[in-house]
Amino acid sequence: MEIKNKKDEYIYFDNASTTKIDVRVLEAMLPYLKEEYGNPQALYDLGSNANEAIETAREKVADLIGALPEEIYFTSNGTESNNFALDGLTQPAKKNGNHILTSKIEHYSILNKIKDLEKKGFNTDYLKVDGKGLLDAKNIKKHVKDDTILISVMHANNEIGTIQDLKKISEITKESDIIFHSDGVATAGIIPVDVKELGIDSYSFSSQQMYGPKGEAALYVKKGIRIKPFLIGGVQEKGRRAGTENVPGIVGFGKAAEIAKKELEKNNKNIKKLRDMLISGLFKRIKHIKLNGGRERRLPGNVHVSFKYIEGESIILRLNFEKIAAATGSSCASYALKSSHVLDAIGLDPEVAQGSILFSIGKYNKVREIRRLLEILPPIISKLREMSPLYNKKGV
Repeated sequence: MEIKNKKDEYIYFDNASTTKIDVRVLEAMLPYLKEEYGNPQALYDLGSNANEAIETAREKVADLIGALPEEIYFTSNGTESNNFALDGLTQPAKKNGNHILTSKIEHYSILNKIKDLEKKGFNTDYLKVDGKGLLDAKNIKKHVKDDTILISVMHANNEIGTIQDLKKISEITKESDIIFHSDGVATAGIIPVDVKELGIDSYSFSSQQMYGPKGEAALYVKKGIRIKPFLIGGVQEKGRRAGTENVPGIVGFGKAAEIAKKELEKNNKNIKKLRDMLISGLFKRIKHIKLNGGRERRLPGNVHVSFKYIEGESIILRLNFEKIAAATGSSCASYALKSSHVLDAIGLDPEVAQGSILFSIGKYNKVREIRRLLEILPPIISKLREMSPLYNKKGV
């Protein structure tokens, strides 16, 4: 029996890119868009109210990751947080060395910023990952030098969902007195995070991945770690990131963090069920596919699959015609039309990599949406393979 989709309903499986705002978050933001519009630095009541709202949000955002409020700096997005961290942490530490360690599967906001730092005299080693996208702590230790000042490793990969063992890596950084930064945009508000327990010095995370507003993010910097100001100007964010604060966005971020912490376990239980239902259904209905990333150390909503002999962009366009949204990889590279550096790093054959799709499931997805996808997708794959010279050439 055909499963009908509700009229005009769009099925959204691109939650790794951004999420639908929680209505409770929107309601928390509205007063600061309408009545409470004062500049937080002003001395009158409208300003004081806005400043108080920022500090309340800072407490909630800090609580989500086990940090102190004074260790949180608000930024505009994950990319800015990562740039802030790499620029701000390396400059004060430069007197101790100029060597940086990172992985080959980092987000472009890390990789391209490091390229910029290399032009300024820093040296970098790019660590290999295994076929699941995991780093080997022993290999990291081998690459540590006397002049290594920073290790930057993402908490989880935004494409294939692999979750790194940050605690093991932090043991290495502590032994050698190296600053440890992690890009947590794919994890904060999605899986449990405690920066003290993980032993990290700096952590980037974003509102839009946890059903909060776009244009708001944060950088955690451990108390006592020196960081150079990122935006020079006034006194905002303790002089580290000057500029008039986005009060509604910060308030929304705070509310999203509060909700995420409270509902994390319940959300993950439901999301994992949908994820496993989708993976199982895909492998039952479609031949010649591959799940990328590990089965165990994987983000709860991540289903990254390669469909052999066809192109991912063609699948996305046909799904869009059926009002289903998914992604071919990182949203920051979706228009590049080139093989993902992440899939290349895990050793995926380019012919297989080009047929890769990321279905990222969130808290608003339903069982009927998974069923609808499993109904729509197999005929799309069959049709595209019929037209594929690669498929016909293989004679499969």
